[in-house]
Amino acid sequence: MTKKNSTPQQDIKVTVDAIVFGYTQENGISVLLIKRKIEPFINEWALPGGFVLNDETLEEAVERELKEEAGVSINYLEQLFTFGKPSRDPRTRVISVSYFGMVKSSDYSLLASTDAAAAEWFNIYELPSLAFDHKEIVEKAIARLRAKIVYEPIGFELLDRKFLFSDLEQLYMKLLGREIDRRNFKRKIMSLGLIIELEEKAPVLTAGRPGKLYSFDSEKYKQLKVNGFDLNKLL
Repeated sequence: MTKKNSTPQQDIKVTVDAIVFGYTQENGISVLLIKRKIEPFINEWALPGGFVLNDETLEEAVERELKEEAGVSINYLEQLFTFGKPSRDPRTRVISVSYFGMVKSSDYSLLASTDAAAAEWFNIYELPSLAFDHKEIVEKAIARLRAKIVYEPIGFELLDRKFLFSDLEQLYMKLLGREIDRRNFKRKIMSLGLIIELEEKAPVLTAGRPGKLYSFDSEKYKQLKVNGFDLNKLL
């Protein structure tokens, strides 16, 4: 007697969560959070996100949720990880596919809507208590970001078109959360052909010599995004 094939009973929902890191030279690295205005975890801070609709892709879902809950549109988000502990959502069994990206936060005006009561940037070292398992998700995204910057260029979308080399150093130090070997870092970065030294100098705001200005070589930047490099020994 043969057994009939049977499909396991499931009651699983799929959500997406967005970890959007913001950067400004004044405030360092922050993450976009929304305050929930519905249960569960009403009035608590959480990552933007929500349930995937039947007729949309995961990418469409995360773009929609960011627009609905925070009023922002992000050009590119990279898939981070899938979180699926059975008890991660008190309502039902929920699997979340998370996406992360990094933007210049000063370029965005936040506008909370739908099931979000507020949307704000929080420094990654001063985060409030987070709903669900979103603390774990943010920590995973920070670890991925820090690993990513040693083999892929960062900064084209975050710094001004013309910048001081110290601005690039500060970006990397704030991302890593520690000091770097600045002399070796500059030597390595310059050897990559990633940035161009300009004839212009920054205006002098305090006593001292005006600093040289730099810009990214956009074609080299795109190439290194694909081919990568290794800054491990210098960071």
